[in-house]
Order: sequence, then structure tokens, then C-alpha cells
Amino acid sequence: MTSLTADSIAELFSGAVTLAKSGEKISPRDMATHEVRDVHLLLTQPRARLLYAPPARIVNPAFAVAETVWHLSGSDAPWIFDYNNRLRQFADEGVLLGAYGPRMRNWAGKVDQLARVIEILQADPDSRRALIQLYDPAQDAAGHKDVPCTLGFRFHLRAGRLHMATMMRGQDVWIGMPYDVFFYTVLHELVAGWLDAELGEFHLHIGSLHIYDEHIEQADMLTSLPASEIMPDLRTPWNGFGGLLDQVEARDVTGHPGWDAMAETLRSYRLWKDGKREQAWRAADTIDGPLGQALTAWYGELERRSTNRAATAGAR
Repeated sequence: MTSLTADSIAELFSGAVTLAKSGEKISPRDMATHEVRDVHLLLTQPRARLLYAPPARIVNPAFAVAETVWHLSGSDAPWIFDYNNRLRQFADEGVLLGAYGPRMRNWAGKVDQLARVIEILQADPDSRRALIQLYDPAQDAAGHKDVPCTLGFRFHLRAGRLHMATMMRGQDVWIGMPYDVFFYTVLHELVAGWLDAELGEFHLHIGSLHIYDEHIEQADMLTSLPASEIMPDLRTPWNGFGGLLDQVEARDVTGHPGWDAMAETLRSYRLWKDGKREQAWRAADTIDGPLGQALTAWYGELERRSTNRAATAGAR
């Protein structure tokens, strides 16, 4: 097993990209890929979760926020496509059948696994049974398009610190990892808060860490990155959590500074999508911390792509 340890997502991402590029060549589904098997990534500061790595890798923080809210609320609703239209290619009849939310919050229509984790650790802080299962062979061996990369989560409460581990069958380091780690560590922080515990280490166990060959040239431009900033505190009471998520999805003020920044990120992005670019820029400028910085970089990337498309069309 290969292990990497880092204090922030910037260092962890950079190291994981370098590792994946050195991997063995394979071609699952005829897609040329480099792969390293059995990898363990350790993030010591889970709140240093938002990747900022321009110009090589620029993430869409609005999608990171939207996907996190979507998962946590137990949803498989199509509003997520408003923040990442490319997901439609993985949908079956308009639905992402591998969506984590329903499996986490309403497994088989019966079990809120997230609530059970809290109940288990409140009753027995030393328990080894605080697990969330996502992969479902009854569904996922059937051949639908969206098969979860994430197998599940486990939580250990030790000496007043909550440690979380995510198990993955595969991790696309270049496209998926920045968004996945954002969601995983928000979940980690929330559960720690609900248990009145300190935030411990975040572990990511990966069966296949990989990078597709089409992304290697872009990945080669990645230089040393400064450490990622610590995100604002997101801890919030369990009672009322569903309502708070509804407010963020609706892009409303919640009264919680950390979640208000998340809601404002979504609001700004919707302005951009509606063609109100100046208003979107101004809204992004009001968002303090890493989300505002990342959103401004994303808008710059979108403008660059638009200019390149116009130049290409004009040259025809």
C-alpha cells in the first residue's frame, strides 16, 4: 500500500496527481488511464478542503457546495444538473441511480444511516459499528450508468476526537478528487459537531487511484501549491439541519456564517448562469474566504473558455 499524508487538500492533491501519473497503464471501458492500486491518503486538517490550484486545475466551488448539499439532504433530484450539466450523461431516464443521498439518508426506504451513526456513537463512544454503506450490489451490479465510486464511510470516536475514513473502489484524481474530498470532509466536520467532538484525521482508502491520459498534459502544468486555507466552521445542530439544507439549496440566508457563504456561492453562480455576469462577479466579491477566491477564479476560467470558443468559431 502507498500512503500520502498532508495538512491540506493542496498538498494532498499535488502528491496524489504525481503518484497517479507514475502508475501502470490500463484501459477500462477503452479509456487510456494510469493507475496505482491500494492507496491511503491522510488529511490532517479536514477543514483545509477547498482546492485552489490555478491555472492548471480550477474547480467550480458552486458545484462542490451544491453536490455536498444534495448528498446531505438525501436527494437524487435533477436540480444538481444546474450546477454540473455533464452529470446528465451518467443518468438513467434523467436520474442518477448511484446518488449517495438516498442511500445515506434513506437506505432501502427504511434507514437514515447518518442518524444511526450519531445514535451509535452517542450510546457507545468506543463503538466500531458507526458505518455508512453506499455500494449496493443489488442495484449496482445491474448495469446502470452511475455506479458509486465510494463504497462507504466509517467513524471512530477516540479520546474526544472523531476520525473518519472513506473507502473507494476508484478515485479519478484530476476531476473527481477535489469535489469528493470537499463533501467527505464537510460530512466529517458535521458528525464531529453533532457528537461534541474535536475534528480528527480524515483517511481516504482507494482501490484504484487513477488519472485519465487525456488529463495528463494539463496535470503536467501543476506546480507547487500553497497550503489550502481553513474553511469557516460549518458545525450546526442536528435538530433543524434539514431545514438549513433547504435554505442553502434555495440560496437563502441561514443566519449561520459558514452556511451563508455556501448559499451565497450558489446564488452568485445562478446569477452567472442566468446571464447576469456583473451581478455574479459582485456577489462573489462579497464572499469571504476560500469560496469567494475560488468562485472568482472559476468565473475567470469560464470567460477564458468563452473567448476561446468565440475565437475558434471566428477562424472557421
